[in-house]
Amino acid sequence: MTTSVPPADRRVPEAVHRRRWAILGVLMLSLLIVVLDNSILNVAIKTISTPAPTGLGATQSELEWAINAYTLVFAGLLFTAGLLGDRLGRKKVLLAGLAVFGIGSALAAESGSPVQLIVFRAVMGLGAAFVMPATLAVLMNVFERDEQPKAIGIWAGGVGLAIAIGPITGGILLDHFWWGSVFLINVPIVLLALVLMFWLVPDSRDPNPGRVDAVGVVLSVIGLVLLVYGIIKGGQLADFTDVKVLATIAAGLVVLAGFVVFEKRSDHPSIDVTYFKNKVFSAAIAAIALVFFALMGVTFFSVFYTQSVRGYSPLQTGLLMLPLAAAQIIFAPRARLVVDRFGNRATCTAGLLIIAAMLAAFAVLDTDTPIWLLEVIFFLMGTGMAHIMTPTSVVIMQALPREKAGSASALSNTFRQVGGALGIAVLGSVLSTAYRSGIEDKLSSVPAGLRHTAGESIEATLGVAAKLGPQGKALVGPANDAFLHAMHVTALCGAGVALVGAVVVAVFLPGRTPDAQEGKEEADLVPVAEH
Repeated sequence: MTTSVPPADRRVPEAVHRRRWAILGVLMLSLLIVVLDNSILNVAIKTISTPAPTGLGATQSELEWAINAYTLVFAGLLFTAGLLGDRLGRKKVLLAGLAVFGIGSALAAESGSPVQLIVFRAVMGLGAAFVMPATLAVLMNVFERDEQPKAIGIWAGGVGLAIAIGPITGGILLDHFWWGSVFLINVPIVLLALVLMFWLVPDSRDPNPGRVDAVGVVLSVIGLVLLVYGIIKGGQLADFTDVKVLATIAAGLVVLAGFVVFEKRSDHPSIDVTYFKNKVFSAAIAAIALVFFALMGVTFFSVFYTQSVRGYSPLQTGLLMLPLAAAQIIFAPRARLVVDRFGNRATCTAGLLIIAAMLAAFAVLDTDTPIWLLEVIFFLMGTGMAHIMTPTSVVIMQALPREKAGSASALSNTFRQVGGALGIAVLGSVLSTAYRSGIEDKLSSVPAGLRHTAGESIEATLGVAAKLGPQGKALVGPANDAFLHAMHVTALCGAGVALVGAVVVAVFLPGRTPDAQEGKEEADLVPVAEH
């Protein structure tokens, strides 16, 4: 990918220079809908799991796939999409990506089954993969070098905005319309973005584009899908020793190992695996992946806690998540000041320790815990995340040569997506396994044919209980108790993963650098936005 800064002697045409801030607005609008869609979906998963006609009756594993189908396609195609933009023209690729995303959104809104929703979410991920890298490449070509840091900061701020308004928007839509409205809302925004982009955004391309690594893309996607499928299936069966589960996970690991070997030997790899020989770079990438592992996993189970156990509406759930986004908006721009004083190692280690502590704090939440405690947990978790994302972006730039800025940025975004997908798969499977073990002996009153389904998730149990009428009311209390136990186990597992990340960061990230050297390095760096 060639998203790095253009040569210093490149001049932006005057006509383009005059409308550069309007172009930035259009690029932010494109970025907004890609990020907004996932944050809107967070509050809709409980509704989608409700039996028809309210929802689709999706099982917990199907919900995990509805989220991960988007994420895995997005992550797997990010590098290839960037290279195609360089080759074919960034504007053309942006327009095509937005169109595919809009079509996928419209189809997802009309899904008649969980399987259809999963397929159409994958289509949306395909479109998003072409939008994300092209927006940064266009930005780099319409701003002069001295304005690029400011433009990138504003552009990346769109992510915080989307995280903040997504759950609230989803809650408002679900309070007034059917579940598909959380996807259909994308369509008019996409149409507006297409019109403005066609009118305002200039086209650009790399005169010497890289070659597309088709084999690497296929291997990475197949390997990740097999790995995630095995993890989710193990949670669904509550048995990770099942032969099919072990075989699928092993096959995924083998394919991913083959991907690494192929990339090492390729003269045009999607991912230059030699980057990971740099321990500082690897530690920073690991920190990014672990942050999103925690974020996506926590979001997944906290929605069921607030809506199924505590009885809050989707809109109220969206408002409850505001502290998580607010903390990131407040502290992310200021995290660099903390790094200047204490160094990257101390700042990122403290951030991961805060995340680990807040995950562990979920283990004290009960059916009648004061809700302000959840708000404090969300705010502190967002604070910890903010003090990891900004410093690690700078660390990645310090760890690699400047000409590798574009691929380094793409790598950090890829691992963010993969970390999020694994967070949902792993923590979702732990939740499912622990829930089934806690509810199975309470299902004796349920008809034999429904027991397996009723044990998959709290929503499945409550759905079966509703069908049983007065007899099913006796299942509500045990379902809540089993879910709380499962959530506590899941949160403690997540806390353990975050602690491992804190150790890795503490050992391998650089400490505080001398002020003079730091100033020199900052002058030579290309800023990277974490989106």
